[in-house]
This record gives sequence, structure tokens and C-alpha cells, in this order.
Amino acid sequence: MTELGYVSVEGKKLRQGFTTGSCAAAAAKAAVLLYTNRVVPEHVDIDLPNGGSLRLSVKAGELTAKGAMCCVIKDGGDDPDITHGLEIWAEVLPSPAHEIIMQAGIGVGTVTKPGLQVPVGEPAINPVPRQMIEHSVREVLPPGGGATVIISVPAGTEAAKKTLNPKLGVIGGISILGTTGIVQPMSEEAFKASLIPQLVQAKGYGHQAIVLVPGRIGAKRAHETFGIPAEAVAEMSNFVGFMLMECVAHNINEVIIMGHISKLIKVAAGIFHTHNRVADARLETLAAHCALLGMPQADLQRLMQCVTVEGALAIVQESGLQAVYEILARQVSKRSTEHAYGQLKVGTVLLNMAGDILGIDPEAGFIAKKHGWQVKI
Repeated sequence: MTELGYVSVEGKKLRQGFTTGSCAAAAAKAAVLLYTNRVVPEHVDIDLPNGGSLRLSVKAGELTAKGAMCCVIKDGGDDPDITHGLEIWAEVLPSPAHEIIMQAGIGVGTVTKPGLQVPVGEPAINPVPRQMIEHSVREVLPPGGGATVIISVPAGTEAAKKTLNPKLGVIGGISILGTTGIVQPMSEEAFKASLIPQLVQAKGYGHQAIVLVPGRIGAKRAHETFGIPAEAVAEMSNFVGFMLMECVAHNINEVIIMGHISKLIKVAAGIFHTHNRVADARLETLAAHCALLGMPQADLQRLMQCVTVEGALAIVQESGLQAVYEILARQVSKRSTEHAYGQLKVGTVLLNMAGDILGIDPEAGFIAKKHGWQVKI
């Protein structure tokens, strides 16, 4: 029996948990046992993909018209997972046929776009969880028997709004995920890896150019305001350099970096991990470029006393130095191209908090025009 324990992540001891895939497999196995024995099991043991087994508690269960259903509570350990604490239900409807059929119940998404591990039209239950569910159910089904397994997550529809699922084309709820059955507390590397499917999907749609944005607000603005296909917009969070190199690895030729100036101005200074605890030279970078354009020292001092870049924009406006924004956009593109060793054509669009374009460099305009995107001042 595998015991969940603690792992060290960036110097801290964090508790392991178990995946939604493990929950679904355990709930499905418990449902078969309930149907067979007419008693809700207190716990069930499931086999893990990489060996060993895991014991999960069963919260509730009930007999249904043609089968039984049971619930397991998702425990993500100390991982910051939106699915932590959700009820994962499995209803099992036994049948004499040998086949195991998977269906999405309430709160489990359906795949509507290509490029993911699951075909379009199928429940968003990834391959490894599917294998775990089928294996767990077959362990307790009569030999030669089959079943329909319906996985539901009552709060899944709301939880999915806080994930990348809507953008990736998983509609109606969360995905049932997990490759090992155990949740390792989230590391930076794991978070970065979770961003890559966006590039895979973009390629699946045939896009050779994409737009990288810091977050969902930028993604929405890129799609709704500038007419960029949603599948061609990828969130990069703070990991600008990582996503640029992943674009190269996925044979994406052209990139527009689009986002609020306060985030992207860091890239102009050669900072490719933009979390404020890693580096923050926003106002210094803005002040340096404004100084090169002749901003008076008194205005530079005022600018440096601002709390945010957004607040400093008024000083730039007063000084009549809006030309600095195109210069900064060019610098972001230059630094990014250098970071990717010249293997990408990069353009940049700088936005203010309202989503208006402050500055755009020629390369961004060229890429946008080439692909029919309405990105222009």
C-alpha cells in the first residue's frame, strides 16, 4: 500500500494528495461493490499506474434504478488545486456486455476542440484515468461483465471557469486528470508544463503564429477586441522565456507578445521570468527610456516616485513622450528574439489597464496583417 506523505518543494515540506483520476477510479470501484453487496464500503483500494496501491475513503453512496453510485472527496494535499475538496461521483450501470463505456455526467467536461489527449466529442477523462477506472471496475465486476460508468462532479461546472478548460475547448466542467494517481505539490516546473497544451492545440488548429499573453484578461482582449482566434492565444503567466522556447520546440514561427505594459516592460529589460519576487525593474526601465528621449529630471523624479507603471503613464502623457511605447515594444521584441536565438519572429503590443494599445512595433503589425488580425493603433 502506497502511503501518502510529504515532499520537499523549494525548501518546504508539503503534503501529497491524490488526483481526480484516482477519485473517479475509487468511486467507480466502490459503486460496483455497493451494487453487489448492497453496502457502501468505507474505503477501497485502487492500483496506481506506476505500481503500488492507494486506499481512499468513500464519503457516500446509494443504489440507483439500474446500478449504484458512490462519492470520493478530492484531496490535493498541499497543492494549490482548484479541484481540492470537490465531490467526485461515479455511477456504475452493470451490463452483460464486456465493454466498459465512459460517460460525462454533470460537472465533467466534454472535449470540443482538437489537440488534446482525448478525441473531440468524448468526455474529458484523460487516458490514464480511463485506464485506472476500467481496471478498478473490472477488478470487482463478474468475469466477462461490462458496465457504463458515469463520472460526475456536482461543483465542476463552476470550478472549470477558473481553469484553462474553456479556452482549450473543454466545455461543461472540469477534466478528470492524473498520470500517476498521486498529486505532487505544485512546483514551478509543473505549472510551466501545464501551459504547454495551449501550444499543442494551436498547432492542431494549424496556427503557425500565436499570441502570448500574461493572463486571461489579455487572452480575452486579444480574442474579443483584436479578432485573434482564441486557439491562437496562449497564456504564459510569468514564464515568458520558457514559453518562447516552447514555441520554438513546437515549430511555431511567429509570436506576438501582448499584455499590460507593467508586465512586459520587464522583458524590455531582459527579464524573462516576470514574477515580482524574481525581478522588478519596471519604473527604472521606463525612466531610462524616457530620459533618452529628453524627459526633464523633475519629471523623471516624479515618475520614479510612482507606485505603479499605470500611474506613471500620466507623466509620460504630460511630457508628450508617447513615442517611448513603440521604443519599448521594439525592445521587448529584440530581447525576445535574442532569447530564442533568432529562431522566432517576435512582435510586441503594449496595452494599458483599459486594454487600449499604447505601443506596437512594426513586427507585430506585420504578423497581425499577415494573419488578418485587427491589431493596430
